[in-house]
Amino acid sequence: MATQFPFPWLIDEAQQRVILFINHVLMQEPAARERLQRQKGRSIQLVWRDFVFQCVCTPAGLMEWTASNEAKPDLILQVNEPSPFVLAKSVLQGDKPPIRIEGDVQLAAEVNWLIDHVRWDVEEDLARIIGDAPAHMVVQNAKKVVEALRSFVLAKMPNSNATKDSV
Repeated sequence: MATQFPFPWLIDEAQQRVILFINHVLMQEPAARERLQRQKGRSIQLVWRDFVFQCVCTPAGLMEWTASNEAKPDLILQVNEPSPFVLAKSVLQGDKPPIRIEGDVQLAAEVNWLIDHVRWDVEEDLARIIGDAPAHMVVQNAKKVVEALRSFVLAKMPNSNATKDSV
C-alpha cells in the first residue's frame, strides 16, 4: 500500500520543476535532443520507494511530465536501494544506484547514454547573469565546498571505504 502524502499537489509541482530543469539541460545538448527525438512518444517511469516519476519523450527531443496513473510506460526504472542515506552515498561516490530495468531495451540504452554524457553547465548559466569571470570564480569555490562536503559525509558514513585524511 502506497503512503499518502499530505500535499500531493506539492509532489506534482516538484516533478514539473524537475522536468523544466531536465529540459533546460537538454536544450544545451543537441546530440541528446536528437537521441530523444528518435524515442518520441515513448514513456519512462522512475520508481523509488513510494515516489513515482513518469515522463514522455517529445518530438522536440525534450521531456514532458505525465501523471503516473496513465498507460503502462515503455521503460520502468526501479531504484532498488530503499535507504536515502545509502543512495546519497553511492551518488556522492560517483556510482550509479542499483536499478531494476523493465521494458524497452533501446530506450534504456538511450537513457543510460544521457546519464553518462549529459551534464549541466552551471558556469555557462551563471555567466549569463553575472559575467564570465565572476561565474568562473563562484563555480570554482562551489566545487571546493562540494568536495569538502563530500569528503566529510563519506568520512562520517558507516562502512565508508573513503580514505580519511587528518585535518
